[in-house]
Amino acid sequence: MKNPIALGASQLSARIGARQILHGIDLQLPAGRWTSIVGPNGAGKSTLLKALAGLLPRAAVQGRVQLLGRALAQIPARERARQLAWLGQGEGVTDELTSYDIAMLGRLPHQAWLAPPDPADHAAVEQALRATHAWDWRQRPLSQLSGGERQRVLLARALAVQAPVLLLDEPLANLDPPHQTDWLHTMRTLVAAGTTVVSVLHEVSLALQADDMVLMAAGRVLHQGRCTAPATHAALEQVFGQRILVRHLQGMWVALPAFGRGQCAPPDAPPGVY
Repeated sequence: MKNPIALGASQLSARIGARQILHGIDLQLPAGRWTSIVGPNGAGKSTLLKALAGLLPRAAVQGRVQLLGRALAQIPARERARQLAWLGQGEGVTDELTSYDIAMLGRLPHQAWLAPPDPADHAAVEQALRATHAWDWRQRPLSQLSGGERQRVLLARALAVQAPVLLLDEPLANLDPPHQTDWLHTMRTLVAAGTTVVSVLHEVSLALQADDMVLMAAGRVLHQGRCTAPATHAALEQVFGQRILVRHLQGMWVALPAFGRGQCAPPDAPPGVY
């Protein structure tokens, strides 16, 4: 039995100023699965994610987006904010707010106007900060945190919404490898609980740990398929100009540099490896 569609796009086009970024995209993203969006720089990945979230000016977008079976444009903003959580690149927040208060911003769609947080709000914030390993500095202002620590707090804000659909644009920025691994486990836990995750990632090996992959180039979707499928691996290698190889390593699919196609292998590489 197929999963229902959480996010759908029909003939979706978008421009920024006079420049056309997206070109007639048709896309269906299944509920309860993690989809990674991958492609070279300038492919339109972030613009697609913003269009799916309804964050672009309406005059800049053509086509239709559906969220959980309803036209996105017809869902009231407050309801949309409960159904779809967002983490973008380089988001500006007040540096003097504490990490706890930043995460609590994710609960605003659930709160009545000017109402104080209730026990459910506090429980959601604690759960989110613990999930991102940011609980220990919950009382520290954002200005006192490193780039990686800030990113974990902003992720906690998105998780605190407890929305059924979570959109993440470059969520691994400034995270070191151990916390990238923690992030990966958090995504798998969310999906196991029924959340739909859509993430734009430059880290191709981590993107391959998702359920499904959307490959983009020049504002178009070139391929959509399971991350374990040979066709996806072939399309992934092609979209990056055969400069990567997708291989199975220690129980997972990873992307490796494709030395030997006009590039230099490491000087100590064993013969035949590359």
